[in-house]
Amino acid sequence: MSIIGNIIWFLFGGILAGIIWYLIGLLWCLTIIGIPVGLQCFKLGRLSFFPFGKDVVLSGETTSLLLNIFWLIFGGIELAITHAVFAVILCCTIIGIPFGMQHFKLAKLALLPFGAQITDK
Repeated sequence: MSIIGNIIWFLFGGILAGIIWYLIGLLWCLTIIGIPVGLQCFKLGRLSFFPFGKDVVLSGETTSLLLNIFWLIFGGIELAITHAVFAVILCCTIIGIPFGMQHFKLAKLALLPFGAQITDK
């Protein structure tokens, strides 16, 4: 079932979202200071292509906390709110609930990407 969900997701927006995240990551990686942020953008891009069958596991490391605070100040909150709004809209229909749940997963990763691991279910 996750294969069908990934195909539908990829065709109806996943490819565009993943490409945008990779481009943003490349821009961040142009500077030495921005490389950690760029790597997190690559993580978000990889999950944006095919989110079904994957899970986000958060860790509580101190360095991750400091980098996540920096991330929140410079755009993480807006990204998480955007994904949460899309999730609520999609969950209003029965057909959209699985896609809404994937947006909630992306919102969780967009809020705290540093120290998060993407694992297969």
